Amino acid sequence: MDAGSASSLAAELSAHEPESQQGAGPRRVLFVCWGNICRSPTAEGVFRAYVAESGLDGTIEIDSAGTISYHEGEAPDARMREAAARRGYTLDGTSRKVAEADFRKFDLIVAMDRDNLNDLEAQAGAGRPRLRLFGAYLSAESPVDVPDPYYGGASGFDRVLDMIEAGCPELLEELMTARPDAAG
Repeated sequence: MDAGSASSLAAELSAHEPESQQGAGPRRVLFVCWGNICRSPTAEGVFRAYVAESGLDGTIEIDSAGTISYHEGEAPDARMREAAARRGYTLDGTSRKVAEADFRKFDLIVAMDRDNLNDLEAQAGAGRPRLRLFGAYLSAESPVDVPDPYYGGASGFDRVLDMIEAGCPELLEELMTARPDAAG
């Protein structure tokens, strides 16, 4: 996306923001995978770059977490960081497990696959924010789940990046046109 079309998108999305949203503060999205070292920190980093490129810094708070604590405190997987860096993305942060407070803080929690979505649904209980699969932002021809590249070869990390890059425009449009928690 070039700078002109990013500015145009930002202006168009702001103009269509519901009146109830004006001054409501940033939208908050949390990406979740199993260990929070491959897919979810990649989604966080790629989406953060996409939001910045679109001229919408400060309008969306972006974070990631895992459904397990096995890798807690670790940096994203080195292979994932290398694949992301080849495309100009920086993956920062350290792994953490989803906390109860996340279900109150985030407007939208995006699971990278159905297993993680099931874990989140069980943990969230009543009154949860909107939970979605990342695959909902991809074309109908795409797999429903973003595959875990951890035990595979280098091509798996590139495939994850391809899928996440493809889903960012749809996700951004949803976040900027309606509150995810009000959309059902």
